[in-house]
Amino acid sequence: MTIESYVERAYVMMAADPTDAGRWAYDGEKFVDGTYRVTCLTCAHVAWESTMCPYCNAPDALAKALAGESQLRPWKRCPQCNELEALAIALVPAAAKWPQPKAQPLAEYGDPGVHLIALACDGCNRAQTATGCPLCGHPGPLRHRP
Repeated sequence: MTIESYVERAYVMMAADPTDAGRWAYDGEKFVDGTYRVTCLTCAHVAWESTMCPYCNAPDALAKALAGESQLRPWKRCPQCNELEALAIALVPAAAKWPQPKAQPLAEYGDPGVHLIALACDGCNRAQTATGCPLCGHPGPLRHRP
């Protein structure tokens, strides 16, 4: 079984560019909460699928999330202290093949479908978060993950 989900990935940023491929920053509950498709490995039958946004549950918003660009843009320098280094948290589409729970990203930083949800300055701890739903842009609170 292949399980596709939106999960958090952390990136250390230098002048708005990631310094590596990032690291997973989610727990098992968040992997389940962000699930949008379950497919049989053997026959490719889709056992379960949702078109709702996996973050806020906006109806028919998954396609927009998977194809869309991040609404939050990383800083080249912190607007408060001018620091070059920041931590970015993004929601990334990923897949895990059961029973091996290790997720593999389905998109890399900068690709459509990868959405920054928060930035934090390494120097002064200034933080910025996305407004509205970071995946689909829905303005209102439908349901956010804990």
